[in-house]
Amino acid sequence: MEFEAVVGLEIHVELNCATKLFCDCPNRPGDEPNANTCPTCLWFPGAVPRLSRQALEKAALVCLALDAELQPRSAFDQKVYYYPDQPKGYQLSQAHLPLARGGNIKITGEDGESQRLRIHHVHMEEDVAKLVHEVEGRVPISLVDFNRAGAPLVEIVTQPDFRTPYQAMEFLKALRSQVRYVGASECNMEDGTMRCDANISIRPCGTMQMNTKVEVKNMNSVRHVGDAIAYEMGRQIAAVQTGEAVVLQTRLWDPDKKATLPMRAKFEAPCIPDPSIPAIELSSEWVERMRAGLPEMPAARAERLVQQYELTREEALLLSAEPETVDYFETLVAQGVAPRMGLHWMTTQLLPAVRERQQNLVTSPVTPMRLAALLRLLADDAINAKAAREVLTTLFTSHETPEAIVQAQGFSQISDRTAFDDIIDRVIDEQISAVANYRGGQERALGFLVGQVMQASRGKANPKVVRQRLLEKLDEAR
Repeated sequence: MEFEAVVGLEIHVELNCATKLFCDCPNRPGDEPNANTCPTCLWFPGAVPRLSRQALEKAALVCLALDAELQPRSAFDQKVYYYPDQPKGYQLSQAHLPLARGGNIKITGEDGESQRLRIHHVHMEEDVAKLVHEVEGRVPISLVDFNRAGAPLVEIVTQPDFRTPYQAMEFLKALRSQVRYVGASECNMEDGTMRCDANISIRPCGTMQMNTKVEVKNMNSVRHVGDAIAYEMGRQIAAVQTGEAVVLQTRLWDPDKKATLPMRAKFEAPCIPDPSIPAIELSSEWVERMRAGLPEMPAARAERLVQQYELTREEALLLSAEPETVDYFETLVAQGVAPRMGLHWMTTQLLPAVRERQQNLVTSPVTPMRLAALLRLLADDAINAKAAREVLTTLFTSHETPEAIVQAQGFSQISDRTAFDDIIDRVIDEQISAVANYRGGQERALGFLVGQVMQASRGKANPKVVRQRLLEKLDEAR
């Protein structure tokens, strides 16, 4: 019997608000432990929570970006459970009346066809405190850092539409792009601003017969999500085929062992309406104002790039996946750089160099204006491509302009048609075999001769002029 997976995702996205969800404490979980706390986020008796308007607005933008329908009325509940990271005994969430329902994300499937993966709902909730496990002497201890307690989150709960690890990974990439576009979160799984849990079960192919589901946590990269789903699919299929029952439980993904490990039995926490926080009432006028504030989203921007700059669909999708990448590209073009030249230098030179230095385009010292100045020198034949690559490397460590670097390092290219005739004549005389090969129809021989002239000129000659003069002199000598 063949089986298929039935997978649903629960994605927590930390909103990049200035303050926490229900108080004015700074929303900076990485600060000195327990530095950003108050009676509200420490849950002292009598403290009154107040919903952050900024958090509501950012959450609404996330919902609209995912094509979810904002609800006229939503409300917070007490999700009751007892754990050291939640000493008040419950977490404020939206179990019964979420902020938005529905929504979807379109991905390109493994077969190259478009697929829409559905979202069930999006709700707001507060984050919990952070547990830090250490060993003091021989005694294991757990410490609690309340900086994260009360941080504003949205949770995106999908429909169980996923059948392959690939679909889950592509969905997360697209979701991350959509949320980054509206400026609501950095969505970085490595530092915890986006966290994903997967609910995984299997069923015989072609049937609606469901088996017991397992929840998998502790996946801190898109790749880990795919690996965990693939492993869990295999584990459950093997269990069913040998007659072993799949147990309802929560498991952890161990990236070192590349396996899921039991964590605890799965349980559903009771949720009761919270009396201290008023319900959220959204007017249709407010919703439309928020919708009008949406930026041009990735799919629409990719389509415009194709039309405006004559890029291929694949090139446009690559650029528009991240807002900072496409913003950089369009700024570069606005500085007078030809679109195809800008695309080539960004994808083959700049982006690899930025990644290698563990930087990003926003903070990189190679701004669009500095790269544009360099590429104008290249387009004007003031320098050659090899020199341009060396100048680009220097721009990461120098505050000098590209023009100043070219002047200081002697990268200027000479385009005088007759300036290197002596070198060309000498190369033709010395490279008799290559000249014969060229005249015998081997085009590669001409490239070799150009390279010899460039080497002899120490890179000063314009290779386009060198090629033209070589052709003229080879024709004269026939």
